Amino acid sequence: MKCSKADIHRKYYRLPELRFEDQKLTSYAGLVMFQVLFSQLGLREQLNRCFRHLTVSAIFGHGLMVMLLIVHLLLGYRRLKDLRYYQDDPLVKRVLGVARLPDVATLSRTLAGMDEQSVAGLRDLNRKLVLDRLRTQVLRRVTLDFDGSVLATGRFAEGTAVGFNRKKKGQRSYYPLFCTVAQLGQALDVWHRPGNVHDSRDAQAFIHSCIQAVRQALPRCVIEVRMDSAFFSDAIVQMLDAERVEFTISVPFERFAGLKRMAEGRQRWYRLNAQWSFFESDWKPKSWNRRQRFVFLRQCNRRQYKDPVQLDLFIPYEYGYDFKVIVTNKTVSARNVLVYHNGRGAQEGIFAELKSQAQMDYVPTRRLAGNQVYMLAAMLAHNLNREMQMRAHKPVRKTTEKRAPLWCFEQIGTLRRKLIQRAGRLTRPQGSLTLTLSANPAVKSELLHYLDHLQRAA
Repeated sequence: MKCSKADIHRKYYRLPELRFEDQKLTSYAGLVMFQVLFSQLGLREQLNRCFRHLTVSAIFGHGLMVMLLIVHLLLGYRRLKDLRYYQDDPLVKRVLGVARLPDVATLSRTLAGMDEQSVAGLRDLNRKLVLDRLRTQVLRRVTLDFDGSVLATGRFAEGTAVGFNRKKKGQRSYYPLFCTVAQLGQALDVWHRPGNVHDSRDAQAFIHSCIQAVRQALPRCVIEVRMDSAFFSDAIVQMLDAERVEFTISVPFERFAGLKRMAEGRQRWYRLNAQWSFFESDWKPKSWNRRQRFVFLRQCNRRQYKDPVQLDLFIPYEYGYDFKVIVTNKTVSARNVLVYHNGRGAQEGIFAELKSQAQMDYVPTRRLAGNQVYMLAAMLAHNLNREMQMRAHKPVRKTTEKRAPLWCFEQIGTLRRKLIQRAGRLTRPQGSLTLTLSANPAVKSELLHYLDHLQRAA
C-alpha cells in the first residue's frame, strides 16, 4: 500500500522526561533459551560438584559464581565490574536461581579463592559435556586439533611470563594448549601454561589424555589428530602410532637440512592441481627409530617484480614456489592428506570467537587459579552456545575432507544481537508468569524455534 509523506514523517522537538522505577523489565529476554538448556543439563548442580572440597560461603556458592561468569560472558560483558549494569535484571536472576546477584567484590574474592582442584573439576565438567554430545552423534571419525594460543596481560599475574608475542613484544602472557573437536567446533580440553614455553611443552601427556577420553566414550570410532610443526617429534609420532591414531603433522624445514636437499634436488614432481604438486618418501631423521611417510608439497606463487619499471608498461611478475612437508600415517592419497591437513585452520576461527566474543583473553585477577577458572568459564560459554544450536538444528553436512563442523554455527555475538539482547517485561496476569516481548516476526519465529526444539530434547 502506498503511503503519503504526511503519514510517514513527524516532527519531534521535546525530549521525554526520564524516570527510573523498580519494574520487572529485562534487557535480555532471549536468555530464556539458556534457562531451558541449563535446566536440562543440570548445570548448576554439576558446577556445585566441582567445588565440594571448598568451604561454601554463607550466601553464595562457588558453583553459582562460575555460572554467573558464564552468563556474564554470554551477555557480552568483559570486566568483572560490568556486573553492575545488569545487577537488577529479573531474568538473569531467574536463570541463576537467586533473588539478588552478588556484588563485584564478592565475585572477585571468590575467583581469588579458587585452587587447582577447582580448575581440574571444571576441566572434567567441560570434557564431559563435549563427550556427551559426541555420544549422541553417529560418527565414524572424530578429528582432534591441538594448538596453543597466547593470552596476554598488561599487568603482573601469577603464572605469567614474557614469551613470544608477535603483536605485543615483551608483554607477559599465558600460553595454554587447546584440544578442539573439528566436527563439533567445541573445545574439548585445555592445558594451562606460562607464556614462555614452547608449543610442545608437556604436550604429549595432554594429547594422550584427550585421545583416551574420546576412545573411552567412543570405543569403535576412528580418531584423527592434526598438529603444526611445533609438535613434530619422534616421541609424539610413536605415541600416536601406538594408540592407533591417524595423524598429520607439519614438518619444520629449518631443523632438517636433509629435507631441504631432497626438495631442491627433486626433478620430478607429480601434479595435484594448478597450484600444488607433490612427491612422497619413506624417510626418518637420524635420531628416529623407524621410517614414516613424508609428503613433500610445493605451491606455485606469484611474486611481484619490485625493480623499477616504466610507467607505460605492465607490471611483470615472477613465479616461485613455497614448500611444505607433512608426516602422516594415513594411507589416503597425497591430495586428501593436503586437504585434510589444511582443514586445521578452522581452529583459528574457534580461538578468534573465544577471544573476541567470549572474552577468553581477559585476565581478571592476580591469582593463577582465578584466571584459569575465568578462561574455563569462557570455554563453557562457547561450548554451551554451540550445544544449544546443535539441539535446535539438524546437521547440514556430513564429514567432509577438511573435517568442517557438521553444523553451520552462529557466533555468540550474532546470536546475542539477534535474540539475547531483547527487551522484555515479566508479569503475572491471572497468576501465570509471562515474558512479553515486542511483536517482531523474525525474533518471534526464531526464539520459538529454539524453545520448541530445546523442550522436545528434554
